[in-house]
Amino acid sequence: MQIIIINGPNLNLLGIREPHLYGNTSFEEYFVTLQERFPMVELHYFQSNTEGAIIDTLHGMGFSFSGIILNPGAYAHTSVAIADAVSAIETPVIEVHISNTLAREAYRHQDIVAGKCAGLITGLGLEGYALAIEYFLRKH
Repeated sequence: MQIIIINGPNLNLLGIREPHLYGNTSFEEYFVTLQERFPMVELHYFQSNTEGAIIDTLHGMGFSFSGIILNPGAYAHTSVAIADAVSAIETPVIEVHISNTLAREAYRHQDIVAGKCAGLITGLGLEGYALAIEYFLRKH
């Protein structure tokens, strides 16, 4: 089973950026934890601050992987193009947000991408990624 985690803008700063919202752990550190926790899954990771690179990765992995975990960051609220890319692929996508976007600014309450995904996990910190992996394991 192959699962890719795709993180969007500013998530390269996890562990540094707003630790009161996102914690003190970098995603690279957490990714090692996920690999140890789920040795039966071939996990891949991609991060970009660029919308087009996220779309290209969705297209590239969206017909051969067992699952995609997507944290589009702020693009969740603005990117029709990412939502369209999720709609265009066959691989199921779970959207994850580390913080509870509904408890934040009003402009974060609308999520364009989530409606195109198989599910949405928000506000459970980095554990949301593990929960998404568990979903894909149960589904297969």
